Amino acid sequence: MATPVSITSIASLSPLGDTAQQVWENYLQTSTKIQYTEIGGKSVPAAKLTDELTEKVAQLAESDLKYRNLDKSVLFAILASRVAANEAGWKEGDVFGINIGSSRGATELFENHYREFLETGKAGVQASPSTTLGNISSWVAHDLKSTGPDISHSITCSTALHALLNGVAWIRGGMSDKFMVGGSEAPLTPFTIAQMRAMKIYSAQKGEYPCHALDMEKEMNTMVLGEGAAIACLEAGKKENALAYVEGVGYSTEVLKHSVSISADADCLQKSMLMAMEGIDKSEIDAVVMHAPGTIKGDLSELNAIKKLFGDKLPLITTNKWKIGHTFGASGLLSLELAVMMLNKQQFINVPFAKDVPFVQDKKLKKILVNAVGFGGNAVSILVSK
Repeated sequence: MATPVSITSIASLSPLGDTAQQVWENYLQTSTKIQYTEIGGKSVPAAKLTDELTEKVAQLAESDLKYRNLDKSVLFAILASRVAANEAGWKEGDVFGINIGSSRGATELFENHYREFLETGKAGVQASPSTTLGNISSWVAHDLKSTGPDISHSITCSTALHALLNGVAWIRGGMSDKFMVGGSEAPLTPFTIAQMRAMKIYSAQKGEYPCHALDMEKEMNTMVLGEGAAIACLEAGKKENALAYVEGVGYSTEVLKHSVSISADADCLQKSMLMAMEGIDKSEIDAVVMHAPGTIKGDLSELNAIKKLFGDKLPLITTNKWKIGHTFGASGLLSLELAVMMLNKQQFINVPFAKDVPFVQDKKLKKILVNAVGFGGNAVSILVSK
């Protein structure tokens, strides 16, 4: 029998706030955190941190000379990891692993350093160390003064849930009793937005909801980017202070027709969900938090995958990207945070404009599936229970 894994804390920094109370209160509201803002001289929809949180990030950068050259993605992760460690009761000197990834990494710093190189023909002293992908976990380890292994990786939009997979593997393999996992992303930069617009997936939607994730009647792609970080503390065994338990994990990669394709019925997600539900009757799944990026094909293929597995008896279905945008590598853990909150609050958070999916709660929430899938056809599904 696999070693039980407890989630003893989850902390995040996002447009929803940086405390559990703030995050939950914002989920209870039907308004979105996405607003039109100027990025690179163009007005685009985006989900930014509040001014208060932006100031916290700036204060962290100025609190230590070594932190002044760090990218926002690293600073976001440091702030969230401090809260996660504290809430889990982890202290300086405790041995725990860290795996916090990012899809884009230090994208703002990279753009700035490359611009400087084009203008001067020279690179700054901090250009290389400050843009290395491994910065996130290594700087979090430095900040928390941990002595365990620290790992960073990039697996596009499923990065954070791949980090959780890795943490579970280390724990179940007996190599660590504790692991901090998550993702962090600061993608609101001109070049990143331009890349998404070049793919014709970025939203030009006006009105109350610029991102129409889970709206199966939309006629245009409505993906919007957001920024933030989410961190979870995992521990071996069933702990009394557990917020929830990781009951199942699943993963899959499908053969691609092109670099960003996904099959019409999201074969990779079907396989990852089946793996996560192994040994569990499908009727026990109360809800699914979809990846649902707000694109026509992405949303529909994932819903098709869910229908393939559950048939006419669909669980409750939701997503959070209509509210906080797509945070790339951090998105899976932010979705997991929503799932764990719904389990603990016993309240399902639906998408206000969703019509074609079940969203009315009529029983206690006990088991929730969380999906993430990224460029490259890689999918991860996590089953959490209370």
